[in-house]
Amino acid sequence: MELVIFDCDGVLVDSEPITNAVFAEMLGELGLVMSLDDMYAHFKGHSMAQGLDIMQRMLGAPPPPEFVDAYRARSRAALARDVLPVRGIERALAGLDALGTLTCVASSGDHEKMQITLGKTGLLSRFEGRVFSVTEVARGKPHPDVFLHAAHCMGIPPLSTVVVEDSPVGVRAGAAAGMTVLGYADLTEAAQLSAAGAACTFTDMHALPELVLDVSRGKWPAR
Repeated sequence: MELVIFDCDGVLVDSEPITNAVFAEMLGELGLVMSLDDMYAHFKGHSMAQGLDIMQRMLGAPPPPEFVDAYRARSRAALARDVLPVRGIERALAGLDALGTLTCVASSGDHEKMQITLGKTGLLSRFEGRVFSVTEVARGKPHPDVFLHAAHCMGIPPLSTVVVEDSPVGVRAGAAAGMTVLGYADLTEAAQLSAAGAACTFTDMHALPELVLDVSRGKWPAR
């Protein structure tokens, strides 16, 4: 495997509890009460445009016109204050560096958000020039566009690429791209990631370099 593509939220940065708490609070202000587990089940891995479609179906009406700007302002203030790197990610990245494996990021979030989260956690410099957003492609996850775009820009074919994802939506996107997907089962049940097409699941980022080696050795073929 020549390239590992990381999702950003929930894989590199521990942002999901923060942004979903803000989103849930704002939905509550509109009369739609949801727990964090509900938020993960319905919204995790989706782009903003997809999230608004889901929200509209739940509310039975379009969200207020100011909702998106207010959400971005509130969530990004919370991220700039509270976001931390995913536990063990620095060691995992160092291990991949030692293997000579290329790495990049392909996220459903936009570049402004990733500048905040990767910058706050000290990871931005590790991925300088190798950060890709769904805003650069025609379709969001679960379509494979952003992963294919990232691999093309990195000059690596899909069959030589591993994707690290933490949501069923993202796993389906990586599998649709013809890449081997490793499911990080922190906030999502491992069975859900496996059902979406993950070749294997794991809960300890320290294990990632060895898992990538296992993929290279053919232990887990792409689905």
